[in-house]
Amino acid sequence: MSDTARRAAVDPAEVPWLLAEEGKEQSGDAAPVTAEEGTGGHPATAEAPAESGARPLRHNRDFRLLWGGAGLSLLAGRATAVAYPLTVLWATGSPGDAGLVGTALLLPQLVMQLPGGALVDRWDRRRVMVAAGLGQALVTGLVVALLLSGRTWLWALLVAAFAEGTLGVLHQLAERAAVPSVVPAEQLPAALTGNEARTRGAAIAGQPLGSGLIGLATALPYAAAAVVQLASVICLFGIRGRLQQQRAAPPARLGTEIREGLVWMWRQPFLRAVMTAVAVTNVLFQGLNLAVMTGIQDRHGTQFEVGLVLSLSGAGGLVGALTGGWWQHRLRLRTLVLGGLLAWTALMAPVAAALHTPVLLGALFAASGYVGGVFNVAGGVLLVRAAPDRMRGRANSLANLVGSGAMAAGPVAAGFLLEATGAVRSVLALSAVMALTAVCALLSPGLRKAPYPESESPA
Repeated sequence: MSDTARRAAVDPAEVPWLLAEEGKEQSGDAAPVTAEEGTGGHPATAEAPAESGARPLRHNRDFRLLWGGAGLSLLAGRATAVAYPLTVLWATGSPGDAGLVGTALLLPQLVMQLPGGALVDRWDRRRVMVAAGLGQALVTGLVVALLLSGRTWLWALLVAAFAEGTLGVLHQLAERAAVPSVVPAEQLPAALTGNEARTRGAAIAGQPLGSGLIGLATALPYAAAAVVQLASVICLFGIRGRLQQQRAAPPARLGTEIREGLVWMWRQPFLRAVMTAVAVTNVLFQGLNLAVMTGIQDRHGTQFEVGLVLSLSGAGGLVGALTGGWWQHRLRLRTLVLGGLLAWTALMAPVAAALHTPVLLGALFAASGYVGGVFNVAGGVLLVRAAPDRMRGRANSLANLVGSGAMAAGPVAAGFLLEATGAVRSVLALSAVMALTAVCALLSPGLRKAPYPESESPA
């Protein structure tokens, strides 16, 4: 399942992707990966050796600093994502105004992905992350000054939220594209497992952190976020290696590079099939979240119960992220794609009967979140290995854009469905569409293609 707890808080940047084929370790015929694709084209270094005897990631200084810096930035972003709407709601008493500022924070996920990916591919990625971190610290610092002055100007918070969201998109795209430059190819699954666990941990910790600090003082979560963003920038200054290949040719026009990314993605049949399936499942899970909230409300359940059920999905996703590498070494790619869709179908259908049983409902959401965690890890591996270094920013931006757009449509469509049929029938309808998605994936010719040239075609 798309990690439901974070999705309930509307976090479209993290979209579940599907598993890349690591090779057949059990049979010994692992697919070769070139240095250019596995390590960003850089020769092996002391920090990222390309030999099978590479040191553990915990001894890779550049990776630890990149991982930690991005983790701090994510934590700060999750805290302010909760603080912005709460600040407006408590100041104005208007849910509509709170929704506006929440939308301003998330709007860059839709409008900035494509240009952001192109910019990350043409600019120095370390400088992008440093500038984004400093910019986010400046924005939150200005919000602190505004709130301490006793003013809560909606227009100013809208501008601040949009600016912080835009900088967050650039930071995230640059960090994801930089990972293969500091990690040898054989350690990418482990590195991206750590990244996914970090992302989910930041989501789990950041939301209560933001709401807890704002309960002590309205400006406190923004002040804390500014300090944490500055700490993330300090981590980035300690990275010694380059975070991308040297560009041989001057960059083309921005529109040309965006178009190049779209053409490249269109020519990847496996990725196209996966992105289509992911877009559909994101719509379905947004609908499922809303259906569960409605079902709990209909039986006079509490908001705490809703939060607990969705939090269990996040916890399941964290466990799934930590075990994602284990699955990569044991199942072929096509098997995992189809098996995951079938697992989600099997877990979604019983939700209709579990709406009145909180314990069972939480267990189903935890299991679905587990599947989503595994897929997120694998999706990172798939993207960084399928895309050349010069295209990684755009590849990630396109993946995020598809997932973000789909999630934006999910609640609206589900709302009409719920009004027409009710919670139970809506869940059954969503389950039927999930089953149809699995059947279409089984018949899809795109999923019979190898995800990248070096891997063997899935069975």
